[in-house]
Amino acid sequence: MKPIIMLMLCALLVFPGAASATGAVPAMPTPQQAQTTYLVLYRPGPAWAAGKPIRQQPPKEHGRYMLELFKQGKLRSAGPFEDDSGAAVVLLAVDAAEAEALVAADPAVAEGVFRYQIHPWSPVPWQQYVRD
Repeated sequence: MKPIIMLMLCALLVFPGAASATGAVPAMPTPQQAQTTYLVLYRPGPAWAAGKPIRQQPPKEHGRYMLELFKQGKLRSAGPFEDDSGAAVVLLAVDAAEAEALVAADPAVAEGVFRYQIHPWSPVPWQQYVRD
């Protein structure tokens, strides 16, 4: 890819996304900033609606917030556990403080639907070990 096109694409990625109920989603870091992978485990919080599966929990803004993180390149993967016991999220952040801020800004966390744990994570690049 030509350098100017790559530069333009990178510039598009650093603009901040839509605001959440608790504030704006932090902007994607500049290319010079290294990012760490974080595994976030969501569990039912005090505002969890008892008897409802995870996909029926409030607020709906949680899904929109996750989509904004994905658009910004902050969210790698996410989804609920099939037993409705919570969910897992894989985030990219410059440091633990940014990861904490991203999760704390989630409307479902802010409203107490989810409580969470954040762990720096080092996924194994298994593909590099595959030999054809």
